[in-house]
Amino acid sequence: MSTLPHIGRLAAGPRNSITDVAGVTVGHCTLDDGPVQTGVTVIAPHGGNLFTHRLPAAAAVINGFGKSAGLVQLEELGLLETPIALSNTFAVGTLLNAQIAHTLRANPQCGRSLPTVNPLVLECNDGYLNDLQAMAVQPAHFDAALQAVSSEVAQGSVGAGRGMSSFGLKGGIGTASRVAVVGAAGQGYTVGALVLSNFGRLPELILAGDPLGARLAAAEPPDAAPEKGSIIILLATDAPLDARQLKRLAVRAGAGLARTGSAYGHGSGDIALAFSTAQQIEAEAECAQMALLADHLLDPLFHAAADSVEQAIVHALFAAETVYGRDGHVRVSLRERLAASN
Repeated sequence: MSTLPHIGRLAAGPRNSITDVAGVTVGHCTLDDGPVQTGVTVIAPHGGNLFTHRLPAAAAVINGFGKSAGLVQLEELGLLETPIALSNTFAVGTLLNAQIAHTLRANPQCGRSLPTVNPLVLECNDGYLNDLQAMAVQPAHFDAALQAVSSEVAQGSVGAGRGMSSFGLKGGIGTASRVAVVGAAGQGYTVGALVLSNFGRLPELILAGDPLGARLAAAEPPDAAPEKGSIIILLATDAPLDARQLKRLAVRAGAGLARTGSAYGHGSGDIALAFSTAQQIEAEAECAQMALLADHLLDPLFHAAADSVEQAIVHALFAAETVYGRDGHVRVSLRERLAASN
């Protein structure tokens, strides 16, 4: 398969990106310097102050082999109060501090007269290509990614995706969207996905239902190595959902992930996080009233979540470029691998 397939029957948004959900922007800072092949990706759920105007959110831990920060409080309160930062495993502490510093600049009383902030940082291990021990990611790289946020999203070997691997090939950042038509009135809501794709074994790769990986792996020596990768999946929607409903939406990310050939292996950290931009919740409000979509109308959104996640993983594979990293390690892009097999 050499052409980019469209997953499912639902239409994509105009950009086929998470930024089709109005207000969502994404920025990257890429580090490409010999053995240092890593970076930072920041997702801004809206353009205002998230610490004071929060969004309902929830996470689903599909397999918990990960070192993320902020998920405990997110699970408890169901609120997103910082941008979402993605990077490599050893950068979590640095980005946690960078998130706090960013919040303090906009909210000087945070941790004094105001509550502390819950920074959200998610990671995958890019250590095959990237020298993790160099601890290359610095607070300035978070700031650069945040300053670069845009509705136009670069994909592939960029930002946090620079050193990531998928199915023994080059992985990285992928994004997609689907429009779900809900209810008798035919209301359209957008579900957008962004993935940090760093998982999978080549023999198990399924591309739009085609067992492509088995054919590509047939010419190689058998590889019995276990799955040790990870994926971070972010879902945004403009549908009016609360944290409980968003957790249900996040769970459906696993359907899209499984379709690509993942069985969520023992060493794989697979985390999905969903948020809604439909209604902001003021931090100091004494009563938060929300208009919510009825549960029995959620099925089209569940389909949109599964399809957009699968599409985002496909986009990451097709957009990625071959990267040479530490100690002579290399991950070849899917496009280059397909060209060589023809």
